[in-house]
Amino acid sequence: MNIQKYMAFVKAVEYGSFTKAAEALNYTQSGISRMISDLESDWGVLLFERGRAGITLTSDGIKLLPQVKRVCNEHEMLMIKVEDLHDLQTGMIRIGTFSSVATHWLPNMIKIFKKDYPNIDFELLLGDYTEIENWIIEGRVDFGFLRLPTKAEMETIFVEQDRLLVVLPEDHPLANCEKFPIKALTNSPFMLLEKGAKAEISEIFEQHNISPQIDFTTWDDYAIMSMVENGLGISILPELILQRIPYQIITKELEVPAFRHIGIAMREQQSLPLAAKKFLEYLLHRKRN
Repeated sequence: MNIQKYMAFVKAVEYGSFTKAAEALNYTQSGISRMISDLESDWGVLLFERGRAGITLTSDGIKLLPQVKRVCNEHEMLMIKVEDLHDLQTGMIRIGTFSSVATHWLPNMIKIFKKDYPNIDFELLLGDYTEIENWIIEGRVDFGFLRLPTKAEMETIFVEQDRLLVVLPEDHPLANCEKFPIKALTNSPFMLLEKGAKAEISEIFEQHNISPQIDFTTWDDYAIMSMVENGLGISILPELILQRIPYQIITKELEVPAFRHIGIAMREQQSLPLAAKKFLEYLLHRKRN
């Protein structure tokens, strides 16, 4: 389909002249005449009667005109939508994330972004690392926050190093220690935070060859904090989630500091929707500053 031929047909009807249609569309008169002839040849019908007095629609032309106008109108609306996307007037940004980022990073980032682009909407999908990886690969989200490193087929951008801290009830025997001994992780029931296949806390156990008494496993950070507060055991949680918490708990750095590396992952940065690219720029600029 050549939309220019359809527009030539509509304008020729509107002005009753190939010459005036050519002026309106910035073509030559012969160019408009050729496009109309091409349509007639393609469709196997005669659209106009040509005479000294000008042009008049044939009965076939009259029947086809409403549909051709509709196609031209739809094309115009499509172009407006495309321009709106380039101007970031509307759009949807879909992000895969885990709770600490969703709670402590994204709200302020989205607030700042929406001051400049109020009609851009957001969809946040909360999951564990494995779920977020799958959402990215399947195209369910534009990009996602993950622990690095991640799958090789994804592009990644390092964002921040997040300390892993021991979480204790206030009456724990080591509540006043400066740094928590690694071996002491085996002395209390342990509440294990697991966010999918990539388990940074389990790696600490493997690295130091220890086997804590794991009484509870979940990917919900807040469930773990509540259980620790109630004296059911201890845990290790990322520092990011331990900001502005409503629980009566104590945090301690491990005697051998441990970290997780948080990054943003996507299938291909170059192919991100424009709105997602722009939000990524805001987010990375904000984190650098």
